[in-house]
Parts: sequence; C-alpha cells; structure tokens
Amino acid sequence: MKIFLKKTLLVLLLIIYLLLLLKLILLKHLTITDIVNHIKLSNEGERFWGSHNFIPFKTIIYYLFIADINFTIRFENIVGNIVAFVPFGCMLPLLSSKFQSYKIVFLSTFSLSLSLELIQLISGFGSFDVDDLLLNTIGGLLGSFPIIYFYFRKQTA
Repeated sequence: MKIFLKKTLLVLLLIIYLLLLLKLILLKHLTITDIVNHIKLSNEGERFWGSHNFIPFKTIIYYLFIADINFTIRFENIVGNIVAFVPFGCMLPLLSSKFQSYKIVFLSTFSLSLSLELIQLISGFGSFDVDDLLLNTIGGLLGSFPIIYFYFRKQTA
C-alpha cells in the first residue's frame, strides 16, 4: 500500500510537471483567448520556415559567442532548456524499473522534447529549435544520473 501511494503521488507530480512544461514551452506568453484565436494548422502568407532552427548548435553558438544581448537572456535560453527537463529525468526512474537505464531515459526525454518541438513547428506556438532538443535531452539525462547511479546502485549493492 505504501509503494502504491508513493507511485500515485509521483504520477500526480509528473502530470503537474508536464502541464507546467507545456505552459512554459508552448503557451508562455498567451492567454486562453489568444490560444483559441491562434489555433490553425497552416501558415498562409507567413514565412513558415524563417523562425525555426534545424542546424545543430546554431542557437547555442549564437547565444554563447555572437549575440549582443544581456547575460540573463543567454542564461535563460541555454540553462533554462537544460533545467526544465531535469525533473523529468529524476521522475522517470522512480516511476518504473523500465526507466532505470540511461538509454531509456535518453529516448524518453528525446521523444518528449521532440514532441513539444514538433507541436511548436506545426501550431506556431513558438519555434522549432534543434538545439532545444539537444539541451532538453541533456537535462533529462542530468536529472536521471543521481537517481540511477546513487539510489538504484545502492539498492543492488
């Protein structure tokens, strides 16, 4: 019964986390009215591909070395993408033994991030950036590391 309650609480935390992630990534500057008015699956008359990045490390290099912007914006864009997925990486191995492998956490985090990026690409709620995909995946792996390495390694030793 105790394990069931822990798993249930963890699932609820995961749901709340995913909802917050959706808000932060897809709907960060929009009200409900804006969202309803914006929903469309075509971008007629707009430069559809112009605001997206499909070149690995382009945005990362831009923020680190080229951009003439303040440190806070650089920090939020690079570190924020990593930190946003750390909780996901922490929760997965605790939810199920299937996620106690770095490979599975990698694939799961990559899949979630890719899904969110594709939603941005299709819906227009943000812009697709392959660098976000890389940074998000690193965040998930960083989050899983202490759980898998210290917690589960200690249990099997």
